Amino acid sequence: MHYDVLLFGDYWYDLIFTGLPRLPELGRELFADGFDALPGGVFINAVALKRMGLRVGWAADFGSDPFSRMVIVAARREGLDDALFQYHDCPYRRVTAVASFPEERAFLSYTDRGPTLSAPLKALSAHTARVVFIPGLFFGPLFDGGQLFARRRGMKIVMDCQSTTHTLDKEPTLRRALQKVDVFLPNAVEARQLTGAAETHAALRALGDLCPLVVIKDGANGALAIEHGRTIHVPAIPVKVVDTTGAGDSFDAGFIKAWLDGKPIEECLRWGNICGGLSTSARGGATAAPTLEEVEKWLLEEQKAQGRKQKAGKK
Repeated sequence: MHYDVLLFGDYWYDLIFTGLPRLPELGRELFADGFDALPGGVFINAVALKRMGLRVGWAADFGSDPFSRMVIVAARREGLDDALFQYHDCPYRRVTAVASFPEERAFLSYTDRGPTLSAPLKALSAHTARVVFIPGLFFGPLFDGGQLFARRRGMKIVMDCQSTTHTLDKEPTLRRALQKVDVFLPNAVEARQLTGAAETHAALRALGDLCPLVVIKDGANGALAIEHGRTIHVPAIPVKVVDTTGAGDSFDAGFIKAWLDGKPIEECLRWGNICGGLSTSARGGATAAPTLEEVEKWLLEEQKAQGRKQKAGKK
């Protein structure tokens, strides 16, 4: 099959605690004002991309455990294509407890050992797409072989990041991987960690020396990009934040949709900011991930507001 996006990565099941007065401390019980239990991980990416009107092939592994079953049910309810799902007759639990604050989150996670032959490896050998999306930092021999296979079949490569202790100066294989992707999408904290830079713009320039297009997601500060040495900034949209879980994943979906449509980078960043911002209006990563129609409505309202402002300025 041929997809718009061939998406690689595992599900997680998120236990989300909100309205916390502070971070948990050893020996002290802490109560939250709000709680949700929702599918997370790459499920959020898959839902956000599908809501952008893209045909998404999500290659993922699932076990016989209750968490796997709940995510499979939720995926089918969302209308996600399950043709690339791989099922295993053993537990494959991937669970995260999230302490969610308006601008940041803390995580406690557990995962069972994954399968030897994963669903992404099978999918890459059998299917094609306009772009392969890797929603986490991935490098090493498997990446090297996979990216060669993708290139030979005419597929572009987009990579997100994740919380990491890796640094470019100590990981030459990571440097080589970033040189082989078309777009790299870390957030500001991840970019500074990877580069060792104290300031986000410096991290952007360092990553831009490796990858042709780097986009840094910076929450309320908006998004930055560097392409062929040119730096671009687009501010965030105003929104009342409830839960930031999955905001970066929704940003990715909006950005990728606009990028695949051939829009200018400034417009791609704007789409990403709208999707990421709107997704924070409810608890859970995929709950408020916007649809294509919602983004287009926001852009239209933004255009009307700009027109009214210009008209008022002429009076």
